[in-house]
Amino acid sequence: MRPEALFDYFADVERLPGIGKRNKVALERLLGTRLVDLLFHLPSGLVDRRYRPKVADAVSGGIVTLEVTVDDHSPSHNRRSPYRVRCHDETGELMLVFFNPRADWLNKQLPVGETRIISGKLEDYQGKKQITHPDYMVSPENPNEMPDLETVYPLTAGLSGKVLRKAVQAALEVVPDLPEWLDSALIKRDTLPTFTDALKTVHEPQSIEDVAPSSLARRRLACDELLATQLALAIVRERTRRKRGRALRGSGDIVERILKVLPYQLTGDQQTALREIVGDLKSEKAMLRLMQGDVGSGKTIVALLAIASAVEAGVQTALLAPTEILAHQHLDTIAPLAETAGLRVALLTGRNKGKPRVALLEALAAGEIDLLIGTHAIIQQDVNFSDLGFAIIDEQHRFGVQQRMTLASKAEHGVDVLGMTATPIPRTLTLTAYGDMDVSLIREKPPGRKPVDTRVVALERLSDVIAGLERAMHTGARAYWVCPLVEESELLDLAAAEERYGTLKHLFGDRVGLVHGKMKGAEKDAVMAKFQSGEISILVSTTVIEVGVNVLEATIMVIEHAERFGLSQLHQLRGRVGRGDQRSSCILLRANEVGEVARARLKIMRETEDGFLIAEEDLRLRGGGEVLGTKQSGLPEFKMVDFTEHADLIELARDDARMIVAKDPDLQNARGGALRHLLYLFERDEGVRLMQSG
Repeated sequence: MRPEALFDYFADVERLPGIGKRNKVALERLLGTRLVDLLFHLPSGLVDRRYRPKVADAVSGGIVTLEVTVDDHSPSHNRRSPYRVRCHDETGELMLVFFNPRADWLNKQLPVGETRIISGKLEDYQGKKQITHPDYMVSPENPNEMPDLETVYPLTAGLSGKVLRKAVQAALEVVPDLPEWLDSALIKRDTLPTFTDALKTVHEPQSIEDVAPSSLARRRLACDELLATQLALAIVRERTRRKRGRALRGSGDIVERILKVLPYQLTGDQQTALREIVGDLKSEKAMLRLMQGDVGSGKTIVALLAIASAVEAGVQTALLAPTEILAHQHLDTIAPLAETAGLRVALLTGRNKGKPRVALLEALAAGEIDLLIGTHAIIQQDVNFSDLGFAIIDEQHRFGVQQRMTLASKAEHGVDVLGMTATPIPRTLTLTAYGDMDVSLIREKPPGRKPVDTRVVALERLSDVIAGLERAMHTGARAYWVCPLVEESELLDLAAAEERYGTLKHLFGDRVGLVHGKMKGAEKDAVMAKFQSGEISILVSTTVIEVGVNVLEATIMVIEHAERFGLSQLHQLRGRVGRGDQRSSCILLRANEVGEVARARLKIMRETEDGFLIAEEDLRLRGGGEVLGTKQSGLPEFKMVDFTEHADLIELARDDARMIVAKDPDLQNARGGALRHLLYLFERDEGVRLMQSG
């Protein structure tokens, strides 16, 4: 049950003044309909209206507040002409400009001969000073109608800043103080305010510094959000570890057979990761580890060797992938080696139907399958293992904690879980997203990998790129052409891909193919098979090929409107080429005009192939919320944390959370009770639910 002290925080916004049905709809679209949603919607900036010069001294280009006398009104005679109101003070003249106003309203607001305080952006127009549509026009007798400092919030259509500000102020008045959950030593060391004082400071700032991420108020709120996340992860970790695992001690025979047929030696990083994973398998504690490796660093072979070690110990294993393409890719990589070593492997996706599916599930339940590779289909209720002992979850961030737990529940005697990701993640985000897991890093690339020649080309040179592609095709080269991300719409992405496909097909005929997320699996497979065989030379695609596609002969990657992609995504896409022994190239097609951040991103891509360095730069340029796509299930969204400014707090929160769980695992003491408020307030309820379920 949610603590009673939080009821007001989760009350409906309709109880606040000025929030009718229409405003509530707009609020819901923007952030939610509870008071806590309003309070956690932080200002993005501040308008300072304290600059109050005389008209003659006022500097144009910024916000000014001027006290003037109204001289006369010049109404517009047609819709295109502005309505002008001439004003003055003892030093000069000011013109107020309005488009399509109601004349009667303006006459009431600005009566001729009266003094008014006007605030807005001052501009020079034909040598005269003017303000177009002033933000405020108030009588000197009511100066409080205009704030000196005014918070600016991210908005949505149909919702004004004034309505949102008024609602936030009202919410601050009704929510109660909460018990203190932060460590008293930290509060004293950093002189942090209380949680509610911090909220008030951020929403009712006295200076621009109050809303900056570096302020004490923002630092306090970041501490709260990080501790809530780390505590939930620590509880998950503790509960998982509390379940006794099984000591899976393999003989090493199957592992040795696979190593003998490998055409290369494992890198140092691969050997270290394998040692750490096998060490966890041998332990009686349940494994909870993440294997993080750059594109092409050889995670799959480490995973297979770990699987072989578990199978030697007599258990079944599972490899869960987020897409059919990736599941098939794992099967293609693993099956030949597994067959040589005597491992029995099967594939289960949503496409397995009817009698073949029934036969596969019967074999699985009878223990006749050593490794089941598949998609979400693996965690369906009717999929039963004879004895599941080890599970690997690829592209870990695509799956939530709940899905991890559902897979683990298919094991009668406990299961070791290994997460895997090809998305290099900055250390700060690894701690926040995977604080419940140990981490193995694979940074080295296998020897012989040639660097990918990366170039940035403006779209105005599109014809040169296509001509270069044609020349490369004559030598037998194969190329990906990834189409741009269009807003947040898969349909618009598809339209862009179809349009480029049409252009290239007109030039190259049947040598061009198209794949996208809306295609049926069988259609997609057919096109991919043609590309792999060389029947198709150019594969046009949406970002569906981001991970898991492995065509060694593909040596060219063209990414259209590369400025619309995040760095990590560009790096993933580039990783689809340079996988064989031929020289490869990546062409980043950018718009003719791009902003500074986009230019910086593309420069980084040109200069380095180190995925971990790229991830750190992506975090610096875009912030934590976007790097992994926190809309994905399984990753918390952060509203208070600035990952650059608050990086030092992440380890503090993790260490504190682990200490809390070690001393008071059920949160029963005084601070534990306050921490329950924290978990519910930030909706990290996974931890609370786990405690309640035991």
